[in-house]
Amino acid sequence: MVGMAYRVLIVDDHPYARKAIRSLLEDDPAFTVAGEAESGEEALQLCDELKPDVVLMDIRMPGMGGLEATRRLKRLYPQLRIVMLTVSDAAEDLFTALQFGAQGYLLKNMKPEEWCGYLRALLDENAEGSRMIADRLIRQFRERPRDAVGRDKAAASAGEETAAGGMAGERPPDVLTSREREIAAFIAEGRTNREIGRQLNISENTVKNHIKNMLHKLSLDNRVNLAAYAIRHGLTNIRHKKHEK
Repeated sequence: MVGMAYRVLIVDDHPYARKAIRSLLEDDPAFTVAGEAESGEEALQLCDELKPDVVLMDIRMPGMGGLEATRRLKRLYPQLRIVMLTVSDAAEDLFTALQFGAQGYLLKNMKPEEWCGYLRALLDENAEGSRMIADRLIRQFRERPRDAVGRDKAAASAGEETAAGGMAGERPPDVLTSREREIAAFIAEGRTNREIGRQLNISENTVKNHIKNMLHKLSLDNRVNLAAYAIRHGLTNIRHKKHEK
């Protein structure tokens, strides 16, 4: 969105949190606050009325929580960008949110001077910002007990018939070439395009083209969603080989 400000809907049940977020956004010319909602139900209504570009979605709210609201919004507005707001980067809820199509997440306790920069990196699909999230995601996912991993997958499956952004009608990994599956595994490990290119003896530009093709084939939004897809489908178990194709 070059030269235009992102229209943002802030969704949080705490008025002081909304006020703090609004003040941060209003100080950055990249953003304009389209409105505020205090619940998932209100977010659904206001997205229809205001047509925001971005929703900043609190995970924990009374009534319809952020995860369910994200699932419904991505079904209704596949192009809508949703960034989760949370006080913790624990993997369980965040992994489910990414499966439902969220672009990433912001920690509420981040330093104010870092907050908007990190949000811009997410929305611009900045490789560094996406790589940081993918790296954190894979690290936390690997550290979690096996039964917790099963709960994550079961939670995602509960929305399988209606969720967009990688749930309903999600394409299987066999639509990807062996090279694409290999690159997806590297992405889920938090590797940069340069690191992937060196490992596979291909150019960084070739890596970028493979990623672009994968996102198109799988109808995914960005690198973070691709990392979540790779984790969910076990692509992180692929054994990497250094060769050319």
